Amino acid sequence: MDHAPRTLRARLTAAWSGFWLVPAAFAAGAVLLALALSVAELRLGLPTGGFLPSSVAGARSLLSSIITAMISFTALVFSITVVAVQLASSQYSPRVLRTFLQDRITQAALGTFLATALFAMVVLAALPAGADPRLPDLSLAVAMTFVLASSGLFVYYLHHVTTVMRVSHIISAVGAQTRRVIEEQYPVGRASEPVPPLAPPVQVIVAVQPGMIQHVGLDRLAALARKHDCALSVLTAPGDFVVAGQPLIAVHPLPGDPSPTTVPDAQACVAVNLGVERTLGQDVGFGFRQLTDIAERALSPGINDTTTAVRSVQEMHDLLRRLAGRPGHRLLVDDPDGTPRVRARGQDFDGFLAVAVDDVRRSGRDQPRITRLLDDMLADLRSVALPDHLPDIVRRIAERQA
Repeated sequence: MDHAPRTLRARLTAAWSGFWLVPAAFAAGAVLLALALSVAELRLGLPTGGFLPSSVAGARSLLSSIITAMISFTALVFSITVVAVQLASSQYSPRVLRTFLQDRITQAALGTFLATALFAMVVLAALPAGADPRLPDLSLAVAMTFVLASSGLFVYYLHHVTTVMRVSHIISAVGAQTRRVIEEQYPVGRASEPVPPLAPPVQVIVAVQPGMIQHVGLDRLAALARKHDCALSVLTAPGDFVVAGQPLIAVHPLPGDPSPTTVPDAQACVAVNLGVERTLGQDVGFGFRQLTDIAERALSPGINDTTTAVRSVQEMHDLLRRLAGRPGHRLLVDDPDGTPRVRARGQDFDGFLAVAVDDVRRSGRDQPRITRLLDDMLADLRSVALPDHLPDIVRRIAERQA
C-alpha cells in the first residue's frame, strides 16, 4: 500500500503526543549520566569518597536490589496504566484513550523507574573487579537519590491515577483541550465577509491512502500555489475520513492565467496530514465527539448514568457558547495583493450542534433532565450567537416546539 509522505511537523507532533518519548528520554539520560559519572570517578579519580562508604560486594548488593525493585515498580505502573485504559475505553469511550496516553505524570513515573533501573545497571557494570578500593561513591549516591525520588513519585502516581480515572476529570480534561483549540482556531471578531469563489479546477489531486485528516498545512500549500502560479482548495475538512483515490486537493487557475503549471501530487498531498484517528488541532469537532460519546454511553440502558450525561452536556454548552459568538472557521491564505492561494473547508457550527445536541437528544429522549438541559442550552446560545449561526439554532428550537 502506498503511504503519503509526512512533514517534519507531523513527525514531531506524533512524537510529542506519543507515550514513548518521555520514558525514552528519561532512560537515555540516565544511561548517559551513569556513564559520565562512572568515567569521571573511576578513570579520573575525582575526590568523591565518603558519600556512601561501602565495599565492592556491598555496592553490588545495593545496586542489584535497586534494579530488582525498579523493574517491579515499572511492571506495576504499566499494569495499572493498562487497567485504567481498559476501564476508560469500556466505561466512557475509546476516543478518550489519547487523554490517558498523553498524561505526563504517567509517562514521567514510568520514565523515572526505567531511568533508575538503567542507571543502576550501568553503575553495576562499571564497578571495579576484585578488591579494588575505588568505588563510584557519587554514582551510588545518585542511585539512592533516584530511589528516593521514585518512591515519592510512585505514591503521587497512585493518587494521580485515581484522580484522572474520575469521569468528571475526564470530561474537564477534554473540555480544556478543546477550549485551547478554539482559542487558536476561532479568534474573537465579527462575521467575516463572504469569500469569492475560485475558477473551475483544472487539476484534481487524489488521496494516495485512506485516513482521517488531522492537519492542513496552509502555509505549505500557499508556497506551492505561488510556485506554480495557481490557487489550491482542499476539498475535505479536518476530521473527515478520505479513502484512497478520493479527490483531496483541486488546482484552480488565477484570473487572467487560465493554464497554471501542473502541481506535483506528492508535494500537495504532503501538506495534508492523514492518520488513523482524529486529533485535536484543527479538529474542534473531535472534542465534541468525545464528550458526546461519554454522554451517549452514560445514557445507554446498560449504564443509565444520567448525571454523567448532564455533566458532559454542560461542558459542551460552554464550548458552544464560545463558538456561537465567534465567526466560522476560515482556513484560507491570500497574498498581500488579494490574490487567492489556498481555500480549505472548515468545520461549521451546524456540525457541532448536530453532534452535541441532535445525537445526545436522540439518546436521552426519555430523560427529562437531558431534554430540559438541551432546550435551555439552545435558548442561551440563541441569545449570544452571531447572525451566521442563528439559523442553525433557531431551526432546532422550532423543531422542538413543533
